[in-house]
Amino acid sequence: MMEPSTGAKDTLGCAFSRLQRDQELSAGGVRIYRKTTEGARLGYVETPATGRGVLVGISLRDGHERRILHEHHAASHAFNRGAIYIRDFCDRYRADMKSSFDFVVLEFSPAAIERAIEDREGPRVSGLARVTGGKDEVLANLAMALTPALDRPAEASLLFVDQISVAMGTYLLEKYGGAPRTDMRRRRLLSRSQEARAKEMLRSRIDGSIAIADIAADCNLSRSYFTHAFRETTGQTPLQWLIAQRLARARVLLMDFERPIAEIAAACGFADQSHFTRVFARSMGTPPGTWRREARIDS
Repeated sequence: MMEPSTGAKDTLGCAFSRLQRDQELSAGGVRIYRKTTEGARLGYVETPATGRGVLVGISLRDGHERRILHEHHAASHAFNRGAIYIRDFCDRYRADMKSSFDFVVLEFSPAAIERAIEDREGPRVSGLARVTGGKDEVLANLAMALTPALDRPAEASLLFVDQISVAMGTYLLEKYGGAPRTDMRRRRLLSRSQEARAKEMLRSRIDGSIAIADIAADCNLSRSYFTHAFRETTGQTPLQWLIAQRLARARVLLMDFERPIAEIAAACGFADQSHFTRVFARSMGTPPGTWRREARIDS
């Protein structure tokens, strides 16, 4: 006999009181959640049949079990690290969460799914297959890449979240929608005018508050084509290129030895000084304050 969870619930049917971690971001019609429970069972979860789209969950650790109730039967499933589920909100969902869990969950709206389908060349696909408990290391790695942004949403640029969600949408259609896989051997390059326009748009939003869709549309390209072509043309993803521009600008501003580092961080599009310090140290091997002192001595 299932024990219903009590209290207010989120949009996925989870009781807020049972969630140890409840994080959310959104970009381009995709909502990204991280839901974690510790110790106590979450209990009974239910979402009614709606037209909300598709839900994709990726387990970040071992040991979760749930019993899913279908119309005429019930089935138990184990989710270890990297196990996924794909379900459509058009189906009523009822499950008894038998143990704690840690999931990154992506909710693709119908518009987001349609846009991902339209982005692709070749035969049109109708949607995604239902999956329960299958392991997928690609999705697990992409989900892990999102966790720092979910932990520190103030530092998460729209460009980063959008870039990952586009990659996930493309991969899902290829792996679980039957779409032909993109031929990575085929070079796709931006024209000189497209490259210049894309870089101009990225520089104009140095904090990354720009969507891949906006840049791609201005270049008259689909999101997936633009992302691939930008990387082929520049050797970097749009986000990598923008971070390199931020750091180059930061190094110039750091040579103004009296200018506060917090002011430089803001001028270069970082959320705050600590965010700037982490990114700068990861790239340059030393914090910006140390780099500046060494540059001052050298000068």
